Amino acid sequence: KTLGDVKVGESSTIVKLHGEGALAVTLWTWLIKGTSFKVVKVAPLGDPVEINVRGYELSIRKEEAAVVEVQ
Repeated sequence: KTLGDVKVGESSTIVKLHGEGALAVTLWTWLIKGTSFKVVKVAPLGDPVEINVRGYELSIRKEEAAVVEVQ
């Protein structure tokens, strides 16, 4: 299951990040293994997804959400 599969209002926990390069470095700043988050809202066309993680609202694209494995 990926971050993109989590519905609005649901919470989940980061399991693993599958990205490489600059994308992975940027995401690892916020999405550390074991960190809980909640999906706050999704844009009308599904991109971007806004999550609340560690007290911050973070918007990420579909392609970024697809590389974040959650439980």
